[in-house]
Amino acid sequence: MNEFSTRLGVALLVAGIGGPAFAVTLDGGFKTLDGNAPLVIGHRGAPAYLPENTIGGNELAADLGSDFIETDVMPTSDNVLIAMHDASLERTTNVEEIFEPRNGGYAVADFTYDEISTLTIDQQPPFPGAYGDFTPMADNAFRVPTFSDMLQALNDYNTANGKSVGMLTEGKYADNSTEVSRAVIRTLIDNGFDTPEESAVQSFGFGNVSDYADILAEEGVDMGVAQLGGSALVDDEWFVTDFRDFGLSLSDLAGYTDTVAIFQGQISDAFIGSAHEEMLSVFGWTFRPETPEDALAQTEAFLQSGLDGFITDNPDLVGQVIASAQVQPVPLPASFAALLLGLGGLAGFARRRGARG
Repeated sequence: MNEFSTRLGVALLVAGIGGPAFAVTLDGGFKTLDGNAPLVIGHRGAPAYLPENTIGGNELAADLGSDFIETDVMPTSDNVLIAMHDASLERTTNVEEIFEPRNGGYAVADFTYDEISTLTIDQQPPFPGAYGDFTPMADNAFRVPTFSDMLQALNDYNTANGKSVGMLTEGKYADNSTEVSRAVIRTLIDNGFDTPEESAVQSFGFGNVSDYADILAEEGVDMGVAQLGGSALVDDEWFVTDFRDFGLSLSDLAGYTDTVAIFQGQISDAFIGSAHEEMLSVFGWTFRPETPEDALAQTEAFLQSGLDGFITDNPDLVGQVIASAQVQPVPLPASFAALLLGLGGLAGFARRRGARG
């Protein structure tokens, strides 16, 4: 049995397939905003197993059960949007073997896309070979792709596999970069990622997130809008922070976003409850379990609290724990109340878009 088969077998046991397993018991069902199981979001693809922000990594993340793929986007010196997390090319490519430093380093902003396209991905995941039998359907799947190429590849994957995996796009550029944000939104729309079920955008920059909402209103398009950050309780009111300042309150963010994506170490039951009262979903980042047992330990409390989405390097392990959840029924009145809350969450998105426009 190879390493791929071993890890898959262990994951199946977590889900209760093929033998005894542990499972999460949820009294009254999922406490997410819409009452459904939380989303599994592949963080930069599946970087525990394959290089991050690559078409091949995204395919594996989708195969492992991701509902959305989280992708980082930034512009090159000639304003081509590429999938890249770091502002520098050094960690993930062989740029130092090909080019001399520019302005003292290898910033993405100092290279054209034609130059970047000559580079190869040079990154070793934590678990290399864990999915050694995996072969992407896309050609040249391990390169620095343009954002448009990555979206088209996901479209091709969805069509070929009868799936509807969405894209959660994170702007990794300076705050208040309105024209770059406009290009991000336009690229998503042009590639058919133009509904909340298919697409969401997020940033740590409060100005960028506000821009996303404004641009979507101008375009007449609905997609998810999320504010990334930490959390802080100030005078009995919850805020989303940039880890330096208090940022904005949940009530302020509820006017033009539908989700807050928070560092998991700063998510509490009280924070999730307050966000849900504002009709905001809560995503947590970043979950990196190494074993099924780790996945259970990292996710169970959040499942009980009603976290709406898990951003993870290991979508297989996190997804299997969610799939193992055993829901205990509740009396009809409580069930009816939960249904109304879920319907309210669905309506809240449209309400905020209308108010913003």
